[in-house]
Amino acid sequence: MGPKFDPTEVKVIKFRVVGGEIGATSSLAPKVGPLGLSPKKIGEDIAKATADWKGLKITVQLNVQNRQATIQVCPSAAALIIKALKEPHRDRKKVKNIKHNGDITMEDIYDAARVIRPRSNSINFSGVVREILGTAHSVGCTVDGETPSDLITQIQEGELECPDE
Repeated sequence: MGPKFDPTEVKVIKFRVVGGEIGATSSLAPKVGPLGLSPKKIGEDIAKATADWKGLKITVQLNVQNRQATIQVCPSAAALIIKALKEPHRDRKKVKNIKHNGDITMEDIYDAARVIRPRSNSINFSGVVREILGTAHSVGCTVDGETPSDLITQIQEGELECPDE
């Protein structure tokens, strides 16, 4: 027999889900079943919590305590950038290999950096901003009409000043 179940213990489970969609209960069942939770109900709760991230792959953190689950959305840098592009919702089954060639403002980059900051390993805020700019480069969008890699070199050389937080 394993150790006795402690009701006050907090279990943390992380999932990658598509925002606004009810995931397959078959993939949730082995993770939440042993904790005494219904995979169908958890799937519906996740879909409700990620409704404003419709169509984007996003990480969801499930905190389970005393058979009660609370859901936290942990967006990635790429998800934040794609959301800032304000592109229309796409059907993942029909539209593949989409090009994100929009333009976002530097303020959008700062907002994304503020969200990512607690999870980043960077020492200062300008490092997080450079991280987000690198992600913007790989997503394929421009920032204020300039390529993100140009802005990264400007920050490194001290030409572009970043806010402290």
